[in-house]
Amino acid sequence: MFQSFDAPSDPVIGDSRLKKLRVVMNDLGITHVLVPHNDEQNNEYLPPNKERLAWLSGFTGSAGSAIITQSHAILFVDGRYTLQAANQADQEHWTVESLIDLPPHKWLEKNTESNNRVGIDPWLHMPSQVRLLKKAIGKASAELVELALNPVDAIWKDQPSEPLEPVKIHEISHAGRSTRDKLEEVIGQMAVLGGNLCVLSDPSSVCWLFNIRGADVAHTPIVLSHAILRDDGEPLIFVDDRKLGIETRAYLTQVAEIVSPSQMAERLSELSAGKNVLLDENQTPIAFSNIVETAQGKVIAAKDPVSLPRATKNRAEIEGSRSAHLRDGAAMTSFLAWMDDQPAGSLDEITAAKKLEQFRSDMAGNMPLRDISFDTISGSGPNGAIVHYRVTGDSNRKLQDGELYLSDSGGQYDDGTTDITRTIAIGEPGQDERRAFTLVLKGHIAIALARFPKGTRGVELDPLARMALWQNGFDYAHGTGHGVGAYLAVHEGPQNISKRGMQEFVPGMIVSNEPGYYRSGKFGIRIENLVLVHEETDIEGGDHPMMGFETLTLAPIDQRLIDSSLLTDDELHWLNAYHGWVRREIEPLVDEDVAGWLRRATEPMVRDLPSASA
Repeated sequence: MFQSFDAPSDPVIGDSRLKKLRVVMNDLGITHVLVPHNDEQNNEYLPPNKERLAWLSGFTGSAGSAIITQSHAILFVDGRYTLQAANQADQEHWTVESLIDLPPHKWLEKNTESNNRVGIDPWLHMPSQVRLLKKAIGKASAELVELALNPVDAIWKDQPSEPLEPVKIHEISHAGRSTRDKLEEVIGQMAVLGGNLCVLSDPSSVCWLFNIRGADVAHTPIVLSHAILRDDGEPLIFVDDRKLGIETRAYLTQVAEIVSPSQMAERLSELSAGKNVLLDENQTPIAFSNIVETAQGKVIAAKDPVSLPRATKNRAEIEGSRSAHLRDGAAMTSFLAWMDDQPAGSLDEITAAKKLEQFRSDMAGNMPLRDISFDTISGSGPNGAIVHYRVTGDSNRKLQDGELYLSDSGGQYDDGTTDITRTIAIGEPGQDERRAFTLVLKGHIAIALARFPKGTRGVELDPLARMALWQNGFDYAHGTGHGVGAYLAVHEGPQNISKRGMQEFVPGMIVSNEPGYYRSGKFGIRIENLVLVHEETDIEGGDHPMMGFETLTLAPIDQRLIDSSLLTDDELHWLNAYHGWVRREIEPLVDEDVAGWLRRATEPMVRDLPSASA
């Protein structure tokens, strides 16, 4: 199994860790300390030795932050984690606030005084964040202190060691482009931006650029590494030599100078003198900016020049994704057929998640399942309403008659990364559940059918997914879609569909389409497919070429949960066409029992008479 269902072995109860932290804070002369869910590379998913926020608070979500004072401990999370944070953090000693409505800098603006000294670890905060913090506390004439010692590390006596998983070469048949070809493009972009050097701190960018993969972080095949690109010499890649075998060392030596991570600060200082250095201020810690400026270099704030080429998939990556989704769809369909054959009350959430992973492994064939792409969200009834629910032995519950079951999962294969959510009925669904599910489906179809001109951004498409929900007084507290990597991170920027999605869509980008609805204590609904942005095409009768989405994900949508009287003709046609495509592609890949179930699950839907509640 790639996933553990163990609850934390030492749940954080009481304030013993907070007391120790406050002693260190006092020794350091600071009144506040920020503890973000960050590592030095701003990863979403962290290696065990960087899970400082989880160790201190008990909260294990993938986004959040905390502020500790001598009398308060505030945990900031977004809407995905509100219920989880309330369950995991000891409410006697922690207060949970909204990371969106009252982020740390706004809290500090309201809660600092002139004699306060607010401590941060400069390796865990980006320049853009530091500016917000300084502005916020500056109104009270408080001081921001960049600490030489991380105070959590000072008290975390059994902190795990750095991961040392082996580096693997990502074959050109999957990568589609050589490292030298990619370097030529990126260094050309550096010149456009006026940079002599560029620091890459996002491991996904380093791995994509150098065509390597690793396993330093659970479920995300990255190598924890940095790189410095130069306009006048070969690049430097900073990776622990213990991760390199003979073949990978020989490969990397052909395209870069391999340097120990312990020499990163020294080498950056040497190279920066008198040079223009590109730094992504939303990705690269302010510690790097400090090194460059101390060395008399000039920092040029610019987006990571690898991020857009990485997000714009080439032909090999696109074909790989299609292939991965075909196998993954066969596994998911087999799982749904198996689920449908289990009596209500006979399964629990862990058993279901394990079975799904087994189907993925069995269906992988000659392209083995390297990992799951994140911890499977396997939530029944009220647990489904926890957006990023992680089942453990303590929370595990049976799938009961009349409930909804939400499964959000994905696989990591050499040729692609998948991510799919299906919500299914256990027994006979209620009318409230059918109505809510259909409203979510309408939003999903709106994105799938969207046509849009060049220059369109995710912020402009996001309302399409919410409109049917809004008209009925519903909404969801997460984005509609995130970018997805090519055998890399399942959450990849810069593209997304959300209220903050400012990146223009470009053909070749892969993004999720996943509107949802969550009724606390009752049920959760989400329908997720991955879609590919395709080239501009002319529309008959139109005078402007438009882009659109190609759906990649193949698996039935539970028609028992659909009130077809709420669907328009176009929506009903999309559903039937989608199911026809799924049936044609998946049926040859599964055994006859599953194929029979698939034919029944994808029968064309006809319109119901309007229900009384509609």
